[in-house]
Amino acid sequence: MEKPTYKNLLDAGVHFGHLKKKWNPKMSPYIFMERKGIHIIDLNRTSECLDTASDALRQIAKSGKKVLFVATKKQARKIVAEAAQSVGMPYVTERWLGGMLTNFSTIRKSIKKMNTIDKMLQDGTASSMTKKEILTLTRERNKLEKILGGIANLNRIPQAVFVVDIVHEHLAIKEAHKLGLRTLGMVDTNSDPNQVHFPIPANDDASKSIELIVNYATSAIKEGLEERRKSKDAEESAAK
Repeated sequence: MEKPTYKNLLDAGVHFGHLKKKWNPKMSPYIFMERKGIHIIDLNRTSECLDTASDALRQIAKSGKKVLFVATKKQARKIVAEAAQSVGMPYVTERWLGGMLTNFSTIRKSIKKMNTIDKMLQDGTASSMTKKEILTLTRERNKLEKILGGIANLNRIPQAVFVVDIVHEHLAIKEAHKLGLRTLGMVDTNSDPNQVHFPIPANDDASKSIELIVNYATSAIKEGLEERRKSKDAEESAAK
C-alpha cells in the first residue's frame, strides 16, 4: 500500500481535531491552526509520524514479534479487527479486561477454557449433557469469544501495542508501559502524545481517518512479514 498523500489525508478528515477548549497543550507541536473553535492537525507532522511508526511496525513484524491492536470505540472496532486479522495480528475490540497484559497467565487460562468448551461441543463430549447445560456452555463460550477471540492465538506477551485513541484506551497504554512494551497510537488534539513512543497525530473519531491510518499501519506489518519470509527462504536455500 502506498503512503497516503496529503489529499488522501485531507479527504479522510485526518486533520480535524477537537474543540479548542478540549485540547491538551502538549499537542501544540502537531497543531497547524484553529478554525471556528476547532483545532486543525498539521498533516505534514502526521505524514512524518506515519513514516516513523510504520518503520517501527515493519521491523517488529520482520523480527517475528506480535503487535496487539486495541480499539474498543464503536466506529473503530470492525476496521481494526479486519485489519489485524489480515496480517495475523492479535486485537482487542470489545472491552479491555484489566490485566490483559500484566496478568497474562490468567487471561491465557480463560482462552484455554474457551478452547476446551469448543472441543467439547465439537467432539461429542457434550452429547451426554442436558439441553440446558449445553446452552449454558455455549453462552459462556460466546461470551469468552466476544472478549478474547482476537487474542486466542496469542501465546506470549506482544512486542508492541497499537492503539486508536490513547485517551479512551488509557488502561491498555498503562499496562504496556508497566511491561516496557513499545506503544504506538493515533493521538487527537485532546491527547498527551508523550504517552506513546510513536504518536500519529490524527482524527481518532472519524471512521475514514481511522481506516486510512490503521490500514497503512498493517500494510507496513505486511511488508515486514514478507521481508521475514524472504530472508528465511534465502537462509534455507543457502543451507542446502
